[in-house]
Amino acid sequence: MTETTDALADAYNAALAHEKAGQTAEAAALYRRCLALDPADRCGAAMRLASMGMGDAPEKAADAYVATLFDQHAEDFDDILTGALGYAVPMQAAEWLKATRPGPYGRLLDLGCGTGLSGMMLMELCAHATGVDIAEQMVEKADERAAYDALYVNEAVHFLDEWAKSDDPDHQPFDLIVATDVLPYIGALEPLFDGIAANATADARLVVSAETLPALADGDKDWTVTPHQRFAHSADYLRTMCARAGFPDIELFEPITVRLEQGAPIPGFLVVAARP
Repeated sequence: MTETTDALADAYNAALAHEKAGQTAEAAALYRRCLALDPADRCGAAMRLASMGMGDAPEKAADAYVATLFDQHAEDFDDILTGALGYAVPMQAAEWLKATRPGPYGRLLDLGCGTGLSGMMLMELCAHATGVDIAEQMVEKADERAAYDALYVNEAVHFLDEWAKSDDPDHQPFDLIVATDVLPYIGALEPLFDGIAANATADARLVVSAETLPALADGDKDWTVTPHQRFAHSADYLRTMCARAGFPDIELFEPITVRLEQGAPIPGFLVVAARP
């Protein structure tokens, strides 16, 4: 096991070096080596290959990769996200909701809750808050904030499927469903939005954020992998997904800067949608 781990680390580090040097063929061969050594893809090699145009885009980032990525940064996540990356989507969403649709809401579901930034911003609007994240150490940080009544370590689509099928009387649908910084790790959104549809009350409200690219504006593609190994989505696709989940009433569709990447702004959308 140690030999495999060492070989994986060596292959991945060498691949990064070749990619940085512009040697894409050499990098791609090494990323494929990473996938052969670790089919669970903790390194995110499939996303790297897709971002270079050297492999097919996966429908979502590998669960093991997302969990590993965020667990690695849990300790200093808030400082990195809100500082160096300029991430303020939970604050923007909370500001709009408090000014325009303050509720109160009975039950909040925060998908991809991370360290609990959205929970902290929205807890005063909700009687009960549930947080879900795939990274265990992020959930531990969220628990320290005491912003949630219930916390789960789970992948978002799997959680939604389990919740909808559960006969536990405590597993009730949600009045406010929030997914900020979740869509950038999922390409094909149909499973996620179907799960949201199955777990929302009749008058629920949905808040999501997404990254986008100018190339998606012409409507030829719904989503793609960005040069930064995340997913970008088109505005039309986001509207279609909201309608698919039973949220056709778009209350807010605002172009925003989602984050900074090496100091450059990453464009995206903040979307609030309601059931009719």
